[in-house]
Amino acid sequence: MGTVTIGVSIAVPEPHGSRLQQLRAGFGDAAAYGIPTHVTLLPPTEIADTVVPAVEAHLAEVAATGRPFPMRLSGTGTFRPLSPVVYVRVVEGAEACTRLQQQVRDPSGPVARELQFPYHPHVTVAHGIDEAAMDRAYEDLAGYEAAWACTGFALYEQGADAVWRKLRDFPFGTAVVPPQAGHVDRGSVSAH
Repeated sequence: MGTVTIGVSIAVPEPHGSRLQQLRAGFGDAAAYGIPTHVTLLPPTEIADTVVPAVEAHLAEVAATGRPFPMRLSGTGTFRPLSPVVYVRVVEGAEACTRLQQQVRDPSGPVARELQFPYHPHVTVAHGIDEAAMDRAYEDLAGYEAAWACTGFALYEQGADAVWRKLRDFPFGTAVVPPQAGHVDRGSVSAH
């Protein structure tokens, strides 16, 4: 019996995902291309490889009861000095993300776990790089905007090469997407 490191997240769709990944790499974050752009629902969690089928069944149940919801990113935030992270803020869809991550980590489920920090949905754009680069990421993406309909989430596994690879998508059980509150999907970065 071996172990695997898994994570559950909402992928940031194209073209936004690749754009943010390129920007993250440009800020000097060496991990950028090994981590698909995402909003975390379950942080990296080590489990026995024999538990993966139970995790997949649990996630399928969570997704079956889920409904699509609008997601919107806008501006930046940081967890510094507590944690060396700069992120793009989730300004619409945060409550739905919070409910989902609670369901994923349900105490009766196969991936029940406590979090190191209180849950705060976000999209990391710089992690563990020098302070000047962190400041640049924070400033350069201050005007960033993107919006889409979140229609599910995915299970990922971290390989021995530290690259995260998708194992399976979990679409929500209903396809009805609530309208967005008049937001434009600009996916833009302000010039500073």
